[in-house]
Amino acid sequence: MSKKINTFDIDGVINMGVHDGVYPGPNDIIITGRSVEETPETEKLLSIKGIENDVYYNPLPFDEKTRESSGKHKGKTIASLEERGYTIGIHFEDDPIQAEEIRKIVPHVNVVLLQHDLVEKENVRHIL
Repeated sequence: MSKKINTFDIDGVINMGVHDGVYPGPNDIIITGRSVEETPETEKLLSIKGIENDVYYNPLPFDEKTRESSGKHKGKTIASLEERGYTIGIHFEDDPIQAEEIRKIVPHVNVVLLQHDLVEKENVRHIL
C-alpha cells in the first residue's frame, strides 16, 4: 500500500526568516539542503516550531555543498522514498536552482516553488 505524503525544504519554506512558513503535516517528510553537520541547530529550530517530522539531511560537509548538490540530494531522496513505497504529492521548495535539479531526477513529482527574498539562498549556517 502506498503512503501518500508531501516533502518540504526548510529554509525558505518552513523557515522564512522572521516569518513562519509552510508547515508539513504530521506524516510528511522534510528534505533539507542543510548538511548533516547542521543537525543540532536544525533540530533546535524545528523543536521551537513544534515540528517533529523525519528530516533527511544533505550528506555533504557544509563547506562542500552547493545549491545544485542540495537539489540533487533532494531529488535522489525523493526517488528513494518512492522506491520504499511512498507517493509524493508535492515537494515544496523555494530555490529555483534546486527545483530544477529535483525535476531532472523526478520529473513526475510536482515541485511547488515559493518565490520570495525572505531568506538567503546561498550556503549559510543558521546558528540559533
